[in-house]
Amino acid sequence: MSVPRQVDGDPALAVDVSTAEPVLIAAMRRALDLAKAGQGSTAGNPCVGAVVLDAVGRVVGEGRTEPHGELPGRHAEIVALAAAGERAAGGTLVSTLEPCHGTGRTGPCSAAIAAAGVARVGYGVADPLPGFAGGALALVEHGIEVTPGVLGNDAFAVHEPWLTAVRRGWPWVTLKLATSLDGRAAAADGTSQWITSEEARADAHQLRGRVEAIVVGSGTVLADDPQLTVRGTVEERRPVRVVLDRRGRAPQAARVFDAAAPSLRYAGELPDLTRLLFADHAVRHLLVEGGPTVAGAFLAAGLVDEVVAYLAPAILGAGSASVVTSAFGSISDAVRLAITDVTPVGPDLRITARPVRVTEEGAV
Repeated sequence: MSVPRQVDGDPALAVDVSTAEPVLIAAMRRALDLAKAGQGSTAGNPCVGAVVLDAVGRVVGEGRTEPHGELPGRHAEIVALAAAGERAAGGTLVSTLEPCHGTGRTGPCSAAIAAAGVARVGYGVADPLPGFAGGALALVEHGIEVTPGVLGNDAFAVHEPWLTAVRRGWPWVTLKLATSLDGRAAAADGTSQWITSEEARADAHQLRGRVEAIVVGSGTVLADDPQLTVRGTVEERRPVRVVLDRRGRAPQAARVFDAAAPSLRYAGELPDLTRLLFADHAVRHLLVEGGPTVAGAFLAAGLVDEVVAYLAPAILGAGSASVVTSAFGSISDAVRLAITDVTPVGPDLRITARPVRVTEEGAV
């Protein structure tokens, strides 16, 4: 069997086995659910989901990557194998990411899978991380049947922020906007709480729970005094809270600097910030929450990978725009977006979109 690999620097999957046998598909769907539920809890590591089937195809173990800070910080495959015990022998292991073949805080998953007597492995997307990739080839050398790319496109979508971040060396950046129908982030008197509904705010907390850091500007701290913590998730999430504050305006007594989660005051350039968060704080997914000037700065710097906009059915008529920047002086300078999802959230709409990069050959 030849194991397809990702081309260096290219996130595209080499294969997507959407026609794999039903038992693999069903196990992978469960593994994807496990991975999704733990996003944001494994700072620096991807939150992988894994399922173990016994020799006759019954689920006997499952797990996801343990939250950051827990010892020994086991990978999903190890958690699932521990739950399965001896029943894993002769069975199948399905993982959203290729089992690792390197030693970090734990040993290689490929060795543990072979030692457990697993006969077959299916995984969703290849691991691009130097020093940890190669697990599939190692499994084949142990005589284990390997099926790569099981629901590969779905697995890539779940792990895309992490895959993108480790490939390029700075986090995946999601820009969150909350705006009225006429594009206002605040009313004429400066009030901004609350433009969107309670349901939309709860949904935004779920979004916070999937990231490792949240960025706001000093203006937002002065206007709203947000704490920027996460509520409504099963497991505790404590993203790093970053305040952009070149003039030192945000008071140290502000809630964003309390002990509820790590905090960082930053006064430098945005590209340097993203690399600092990646290297020193294990941030692979960064959420930009505002305000309008901060949103404009990230867009102007070309750092935004995804926009999540909560659109309220309200018209304010005056007040501050949801994005403020002088970088786009003409309609030809506009950041064009491709909408990937539109979902009602209470009375509001959540619109997810991605910037369209335009080359001489056209939009990509």
